[in-house]
Parts: sequence; C-alpha cells; structure tokens
Amino acid sequence: MVFLLHGKKFSKEIGTQIIEFISDLNKKKFTVLSTEFFYKQIKKFLSEDNNKIIKPISNIENYKKRIDYLICFGGDGTILNAATLVKNTEIPIVGINTGRLGFLATISRHNLANLISKLISEKYRLSSRAVLNIDSQNTIIDTPFALNEISVCSKENTSMINIKVMLNNKYLNTYWADGLIISTPTGSTGYSLSCGGPIVMPESKNFIITPIAPHNLNVRPLIVSDDNIITLEIVDNSTHKFLLSMDSRNQYIKNSTPIIIKKAEHSIKLVEIESINYSKTLREKLLWGLDTRNNEV
Repeated sequence: MVFLLHGKKFSKEIGTQIIEFISDLNKKKFTVLSTEFFYKQIKKFLSEDNNKIIKPISNIENYKKRIDYLICFGGDGTILNAATLVKNTEIPIVGINTGRLGFLATISRHNLANLISKLISEKYRLSSRAVLNIDSQNTIIDTPFALNEISVCSKENTSMINIKVMLNNKYLNTYWADGLIISTPTGSTGYSLSCGGPIVMPESKNFIITPIAPHNLNVRPLIVSDDNIITLEIVDNSTHKFLLSMDSRNQYIKNSTPIIIKKAEHSIKLVEIESINYSKTLREKLLWGLDTRNNEV
C-alpha cells in the first residue's frame, strides 16, 4: 500500500506520534510519501536512521494511480487544503485531528495505532462529499472548486452590496447584504452556520444560500437541490472590486462579473472509521450531550 502524508505545523508531542506512525507503516513494508510542506515540518523529528523511510514529492499527478490513502494531520482547514491536492483523483482522505473542532478531521491522533489495521482490513466507510465548481467567463479562477463554500463580499468599503442571484437562469432575489455564501452540506457547519445557516447532513444533495448580515431581516438562508446552477452577479455601482473566497482561497473579481456555481463532476472521499459517525460528531463538537435533560444512548 502507498500512503501520502500531508499536514501543517504541529507540536513536538504530535511530531513524535507521527514519527511512530511512520515507523509502523515502514515495518509493514508500506510506501510512505509526503507533500514537500509536510516533509519540511517532520524532517526535524527524523533521525539519520529513519530519514529515508519517507519520500517527499512535489506533484501528486505522477503518483495518483498508486496512492491508496492521503493521511492528513491537522484540522478542517488542512483537509480543505488536501482537497486541492487530490482534486478529481478520488484518493480517500483520512483526517487525523490535531487541531480543535474537527468536523472533517474526526479521527483522534491517539487512535493512530489502531488506524493502520482498520485501513488494511477496510473497516471504514467512505463518505462522498459534494464539491462546488466555480466558473466565470471573464475571469480565470485558480483552483475553481470548493469543498466547504464560496462567498462574495466587498473589500473596498464597509457598505452593503447588491448580489443578484439566478437559479437555472430564473431570477431568485437580489440580496442587499455584506455578502453571500453558497455552501455544500459539508460546509454547512462552517461559515454558513456562523451566519445563521442550517446544519445539513453531508450526503443530502443540497446547497445552502446564506446571506451575510442582510439588510432585510425576512431574507433567510435557503436550501436548494444541488442539481441547480446558481449564478451570482454583483450589481453595485459604488464598488469596483469584490472578494471571491473559495474555502479561504481568495481572489478579486470585477463588478458585474457573473459567477456560475454548480455541482462538480467529482467528489471528495473522506474515510470514516466504524466508531465515528456524523451524528456523533455533531453531538460532541456542538456539545449537545452536555444537557443533562438529554438521555444519551
């Protein structure tokens, strides 16, 4: 089996655990690759004896048919970054939570010893997560997809903006707000939730349209089927540039530039081990079970 490791900065304690994990993979004669960024972080924990058990690669394209799993150490942001690496290869992502909240990175770093056996015996399920595809006729968009959400807002001033929204070329509404979020079910626990959007189960085949601080209080978040094509257009004469954000990757766009959003042809595969499911993650991360009036199962 071939494992690709990816992650961001981590503490000495976590680095030691990762080294033990790499050593266990090596003992089982598995091939261990890593992204260049991850290798720079882990290199200081490697001794001369085990420096050769992990191989850094600069481009996943040359290995995409060989890699069985991408092991991601970090939080949800690290997994969003990993999604830009796997793209449409459908390499399963295994999220090891070394951060805090972790709706996507749900596997505890303290379970690394048991993780390898579960992956070998395939005692897990793959959760297929919908991805947003973003297109614009007048603007070249770098990495034009998002696993969580896309948002538009003004960055030239603090005034509200007018965002015209079309569903399948039919007029929906013009939102007068600080901005607008189009979220996948995966992203429903992110930016959209903090703006009053609903929590949507990951595989429910919906998108969420959530205004950011709308002027009219009767304008509420809206759930639509993910087979809709959503077109956004900033119709505002007072501002010339707007910020398009795709999972925190930012790009400026010009006024009156149509942005076309639809479900991407590929999905992102997340590994969920048997003892963890989304309902349990919601209870633990949102602290629902702390209410003593609830009878926990």
